[in-house]
Amino acid sequence: MTIIRVFPRLTKATPDDSLVYIGAPDLFATTLQAEEVHISVAFTWDIPLAYQLAEAWQHIAPVRIGGPALGMKGEEFTPGMYLRRGYVITSRGCPNRCWFCSVWRREGKTIREIPIVDGWNVQDDNLLACSEQHIRAVFSMLARQTKRVQFTGGLEAAKLKQWHIDLLVDLKPEQIFLAYDTPDDLEPLQVAGQMLLKAGFTRRVLRSYVLIGWPKDTFEQAEKRLHQTYKAGFMPMAMLWRNEHGNRSLDWMRFQRQWARPAIIASRMTVTE
Repeated sequence: MTIIRVFPRLTKATPDDSLVYIGAPDLFATTLQAEEVHISVAFTWDIPLAYQLAEAWQHIAPVRIGGPALGMKGEEFTPGMYLRRGYVITSRGCPNRCWFCSVWRREGKTIREIPIVDGWNVQDDNLLACSEQHIRAVFSMLARQTKRVQFTGGLEAAKLKQWHIDLLVDLKPEQIFLAYDTPDDLEPLQVAGQMLLKAGFTRRVLRSYVLIGWPKDTFEQAEKRLHQTYKAGFMPMAMLWRNEHGNRSLDWMRFQRQWARPAIIASRMTVTE
C-alpha cells in the first residue's frame, strides 16, 4: 500500500523520503497515486493543525490521523515509516510513572519487547527496563551497524549496571543520553557518571537531559541542576517543559538556549569552575 505521511512540523526525526510532506499538499501531491494519507502527530499542541491538514489532504486520498499526541499505543516498529531511517524502537512502555510523561499512560506501565529491526539511533521509552536477553539482542543488532550508534532516547541511570557499561564500551557509541528530571534522579545520575567515567567515557559522549521550567521551577534551581549534571560527568541538555498547549515563556526559552549547545555550556563551565 502506498501511504503518504504528513507531519505538522519538521524535526530531526522526521522521515525524508518522497512520500513525506510537512504541512499542506503541493501541486505534485495531486499526481501521487496513494491509497491513504496518514497525518502523524507527536505533540499535543499540534492536534488543531493536524485536523486542518486532514481537511487539506482529504481530496488526495482517505486520511487517517494518529500518533503519540492522540494517545495511540505503539505496536511493532516499521523503519523509516514515522521516524527517519536509522531511528529504531525495540520496546514500548515504561514502569515509571513520571508526572510530566505520557508514555506510561499511553503505552502501559510494563515493558513490551517488540521485534528488533536494524537502526543506529535507539528511541526506546526505557530500554534498560527490558529483559537481559532483549538488551543483549539489541546490542548485537547495533554492533553490525555501519554508522556510530546513539542512544538519544535516553537510558535510565537508576537501572544502569556494569554489564550494560561493558556492552557500551564494546559498542563505542557517539552519544549516550541519560536524564535528570526529578530530584530523585540526581544520586543515580552521579553513580552512573562515576561508572561511565571509570570505563573511559567523557562528556564528548555522555549527555543528560535536564527538565526545566515546570510550574514553580526557578532559574536558580534549574541552573543548580544543570551544574550538578555537569559535575556528575555529563554535558547537560536543557529540556524545556511545555503544557498541553505547547506554551512556554520567552524568559525560559532564552534560558534554555544557553543550556542546549555543548560549546556554549563548556565555555560557561570553564568560567565557573
